[in-house]
Amino acid sequence: MATSKVLGYLESRKNLAGSACGLVGLALTFTGLAGAYWPVVVAGLYGAGALVAPPERPALPDFPSPSAQLEAVRADFQKLGGYLADIDLPPAAAARLTELTGLLSALLEPGWVAEALAQDPEGVHTVSRAVRQDIPEAVDAFVRTRWWTRLTPGTEPPERHLERQLGLLHEEAGLLASALRDAEQRRQESHTRYLEDRSP
Repeated sequence: MATSKVLGYLESRKNLAGSACGLVGLALTFTGLAGAYWPVVVAGLYGAGALVAPPERPALPDFPSPSAQLEAVRADFQKLGGYLADIDLPPAAAARLTELTGLLSALLEPGWVAEALAQDPEGVHTVSRAVRQDIPEAVDAFVRTRWWTRLTPGTEPPERHLERQLGLLHEEAGLLASALRDAEQRRQESHTRYLEDRSP
């Protein structure tokens, strides 16, 4: 530990700047300008160089890139598909779920769409939250509530809440897809304007 600290200081900006100034002090000594006090001059210049050197900047945390985040979400989406395959849903809820997972699958499919999504951190968060939290929670709550409803008939059917939740999630994913499409459209229009401005 102590050895690594010493090696770290030897490679630091402070030591390098101090050493450079110390070499200036030695040059002054060899030219006779430092006189008898050359050790003080060399040490003083080293200290001054070490003081004015910029501080060491700690390395940034190595967070996963947006593309790597999407890879993780894509893997979790596959796990979610396996979970949903074992759930027996009413036809209306199953249809809404199919629409939602189809849209999410299109957004996550490797290619230029996923690359566009990767450039939108909020979009990545929206898809990640839907896959890892919202859909599993909605389906699991339906399964648990359906069991209790069988014991207490006459209450509001839980599939209504599930259908509404899946509809809201589909709407959210649809807005994200529209935003990505609009960004591509603006990019296309911008290129058209650039070519028009460039033409004589």
